Amino acid sequence: MTLGLYIARRFFWSVAQVFLIFFGILMLLDIIEQLRRFSSAGIGLAEAFRLSLLNVPETLYRILPLIVIMGAIANFLALARSSELVVVRSAGRSGLRFLLTPLLVAGALGLASMALFNPLVAATTKTYRAERASLSQGGGSVLSVADTGLWLRQGAADGQTVIQAERSSPDGTELRGVTFLGFDADGQPVSRIEAEVARLAVGSWTLSGAKIWDLTTHNPELAASRPADGVTVATDLTAERISDSFGSPATVPFWDLPGYIRDLERAGFSAQGYRVWYQMELAQPLLLASMVLVAAGFTMRHVRFGGTGQMVLYALLSGFGIFFLRNFAQALGEAGQIPVLVAAWSPPVAAAMMSLGLLLHLEDG
Repeated sequence: MTLGLYIARRFFWSVAQVFLIFFGILMLLDIIEQLRRFSSAGIGLAEAFRLSLLNVPETLYRILPLIVIMGAIANFLALARSSELVVVRSAGRSGLRFLLTPLLVAGALGLASMALFNPLVAATTKTYRAERASLSQGGGSVLSVADTGLWLRQGAADGQTVIQAERSSPDGTELRGVTFLGFDADGQPVSRIEAEVARLAVGSWTLSGAKIWDLTTHNPELAASRPADGVTVATDLTAERISDSFGSPATVPFWDLPGYIRDLERAGFSAQGYRVWYQMELAQPLLLASMVLVAAGFTMRHVRFGGTGQMVLYALLSGFGIFFLRNFAQALGEAGQIPVLVAAWSPPVAAAMMSLGLLLHLEDG
């Protein structure tokens, strides 16, 4: 028990040190990038630092598997140089049994990142993107999906229009069961339009089966009208802008992903990318454990055997290869080229099996 706690503590602090090193480097680079990007907005060093604190967690979360494998390599090399691995083996504990503790710690880190770090990253990423849009005067996101359907926002010089639709085409250019609620520059409602179908054209929505209310009159219902089809509503939206407003699955907390996926599909959009992301989050503990196995397969050996630098290089190349394979499988899964479960689970499973095979080949205990 004491030995297991000692190994767990050494491994955890090795990973934590690598994490802090990457955090410091990324913060420095990102502060410089924020100062360069928003120099026209006149932000200072303190504001750039705050923006970087919001932006860097997403990058750290994405490269967490690489951080774990680097921490594992550093840990195993330190134990080998101090001959602690030799002492452990001479005490009758095999290498595979010795690895059980680091694997459990890596799995626990994966669970913690999925349950706790992921919601934090989602919140900071969403806040950063909103503030970035505000500073760059890009207008921010124009789309939201909820259990009530699809919500869009469009602006004009004389006010804004909020659009709510029951369903949408996959690209958001055709809405069904749609309501347009217009507001003036002071935020007061001035018009309401309900239509069976709204199709996005260049610079306008074309409505079918529309009914219009003038909310500025004393009795809007009496003044309501049903014009013939062909009613148009001016818009600054485009199909590309609607698509870009979805952002990325990284802005949705892990615990909210199942409900968000249901809302997307209910609104008529494809949730393939979000399904892949959700399964990848579930596979995160296995992926981190696989990275530990990869590091152990190349570096859990005595330094007197020589070739330590070469083994470290092999371990790093293997880790980057798994990381690239994971991202490649994610892209294939989002495009629908391979099943969601295959895209999310095959890289960590393959990495675990190959590294475990290497360990069984080298381990004599």
